[in-house]
Amino acid sequence: MSRWIASSVTANGINLHYYRTGGDKPPLVLAHGLTDSGLCWAPVVRVLETDYDCIMVDARGHGYSDAPESGYTNDDHAADYAGLLRALGLDRPAIIGHSMGGGTAAQVAASYPDLLRGAILEDPPWRPQGTATSLEQRRAHAEPWRAEVNANRDRSLTTLLAQGRQQRPTWSDTELDQWALAKQQVSPRALDYALYPSKPWWEIVEQITCPTLLVIGEGEGAIVDPATAAQISKRNPKINVASIAGAGHSIRREGFADYVAAVSSFLAELYA
Repeated sequence: MSRWIASSVTANGINLHYYRTGGDKPPLVLAHGLTDSGLCWAPVVRVLETDYDCIMVDARGHGYSDAPESGYTNDDHAADYAGLLRALGLDRPAIIGHSMGGGTAAQVAASYPDLLRGAILEDPPWRPQGTATSLEQRRAHAEPWRAEVNANRDRSLTTLLAQGRQQRPTWSDTELDQWALAKQQVSPRALDYALYPSKPWWEIVEQITCPTLLVIGEGEGAIVDPATAAQISKRNPKINVASIAGAGHSIRREGFADYVAAVSSFLAELYA
């Protein structure tokens, strides 16, 4: 990681921080989940950087990026990433996104089709049709999470690491190190994302024109279930599905080898 470049750009009116592996290689942009940060991709990037110039972005309100008072919808995040791609002059990179970042990546693909070569969506927040929630329900979910974010910012890394090891015993130390640091850095404002519903996935997927890999988990905690994944690929044949046995929502952290194999195979074909 000492060889990675840390820098920032102005995109969509804010300062976005990122880490970049560099080199004359195909570009690959990575979008993390809510309350994570760009460096939470480090274990995956250490595998992929041999073949790709990986750009790990801190989303607004996360890591070292700006945390404006507003602007945390999925559309806002997608506009941020589109602005970053343009600011860096990236030539149609692929994008990988997890959870919130998966929603961001999908929205970039749908709204800015000329900017991307392909997309990989790791368990985006796409639930079965008919599961829409009210603002009151979303607030009831978001506000305790916001309180936890506030509490974590005052906790030591030692405390957060101990908490992480207890709650996530199968995760590697490298995963937990970056997870703990991200929890100290994230702004409570970032939780506004959970208050604003994104466009329904069935509207987004029909607008995606680039080759896309949807990676889902088969374990407890996974959001996209197999039936929903089947509907998604049926609606858009450009979207293929990779299912990782034993993994929940954090697929790459719980099924690392199978995840990397699926992602590497997709990227190799995409850049062939």
